[in-house]
Amino acid sequence: MERIPIIAGNWKMYKTAKEARDYILELSSLVVQPKRIIMLAVPFTAIHAAILGQFVVGAQNMHFEEEGAFTGEISARMLKEAGAEFVILGHSERRHIFHESNAFINKKVKKALSAGLKAILCVGEKEGEDREVVLRAQLTECLEGVTDFKNLILAYEPVWAIGTGKTATPEMAQEAHKFCRGFVGNEVSILYGGSVKPEVMSTLMKEADIDGVLVGGASLDPKTFAKIIMY
Repeated sequence: MERIPIIAGNWKMYKTAKEARDYILELSSLVVQPKRIIMLAVPFTAIHAAILGQFVVGAQNMHFEEEGAFTGEISARMLKEAGAEFVILGHSERRHIFHESNAFINKKVKKALSAGLKAILCVGEKEGEDREVVLRAQLTECLEGVTDFKNLILAYEPVWAIGTGKTATPEMAQEAHKFCRGFVGNEVSILYGGSVKPEVMSTLMKEADIDGVLVGGASLDPKTFAKIIMY
């Protein structure tokens, strides 16, 4: 089946609301809407400001509880009211800096989907780890009890490539994506994330199971991100 390419940007902890508005206006002037979905995961405080037009705006994290004494957290209901349409969950920085477990991420995935948000679930191995062992554990445990695959997007991020300038070869990425495909089926889009640059897009997107990219640092500059979008 045909899956529409998805180009997703993760701004991480960058950009104020004003900077977000300026960015969106500039990116809009650079992008002729192709047949692809453009998603931007922005800071919580910039969600409303980023909703200006053709891009799908979402968040970078959320808590699985509806409300409660969870200082500094934010719920799916709050994200939806702010205008978010999706949320990134299980990003490697959440796993390795904030020590989120697969079981913890699983609760978030189920909550996001039940609340009507699309969920981008991130998986991937660190340098030196057995890729298939890590992916099997992450996919099995993070997707336990999940049945709403139509609103799920998977992102394969080799942790050793994030922010390092290293990028998996298209063949390596395809092999990992094909493995993940066995868990989520043909309807779920699988994105590649890991130091994505404009010059690698065409070769990455030729692979059968690579349906798009999740871009970190290169998404912060609208000119660079526009080149990635218009590969």
